Amino acid sequence: MGAPLICRLPTAKEAYRPTAWRRKKKGSESLLTEIRIRKGETLDKALRRLKKRLDRENVIKDARNNRYYEKPSVRRRRKMKVAKFSQMLRTRYANNS
Repeated sequence: MGAPLICRLPTAKEAYRPTAWRRKKKGSESLLTEIRIRKGETLDKALRRLKKRLDRENVIKDARNNRYYEKPSVRRRRKMKVAKFSQMLRTRYANNS
């Protein structure tokens, strides 16, 4: 049958950087997410494994976050809002326990 089919997608960092930044340093790991299709495996199952791996590595989430530029002040404000909400939930449910 020949060599196995290899599916590769760039990571979020790699997808949004100029090509000059993508150069791999000697001895570093590959920046690409890849899966090898196993013998007798359907393409649907391989795609499912690829999607799960991308989800675990937060590739899609990072790509969506980096779609538009976010000012540092806006980023800090958003993170503070999330932290306040999380703290509120922690205190609310700590008292009920």
